[in-house]
Amino acid sequence: MFPEPFLMYLMASFYIFAGVSHFRIPKFFIAITPKWVPKPELVNIIVGIVEIALGLMFFFKPTQSIAAYGTIALLVAVFPANIYHHQKSRKKGKNVMGTLIRLPIQFLLIYWAYQYV
Repeated sequence: MFPEPFLMYLMASFYIFAGVSHFRIPKFFIAITPKWVPKPELVNIIVGIVEIALGLMFFFKPTQSIAAYGTIALLVAVFPANIYHHQKSRKKGKNVMGTLIRLPIQFLLIYWAYQYV
């Protein structure tokens, strides 16, 4: 359907965009950070930097496998924030379906990254 490099570049661009978003709209990401996470502002910055770095690493063959493992680890690490975001949405009665659909999408993103291990 799509040429293989296109899908990899799409994924890389997705993570770069997501990482930049941590700096453009930090309030959104800080708001969905679980209360038990210490220093949410710092964690937001770190996650943004990591997403950008992983996205860039996908563009270079020698670092693609490292980027894939790192992306998988990141997706597992942020999964509790996605659960928290869904719980928060349910309490507010806003964006419930969007946050619910996002949960299984995490597993698809993990599978997608695994293709480059």
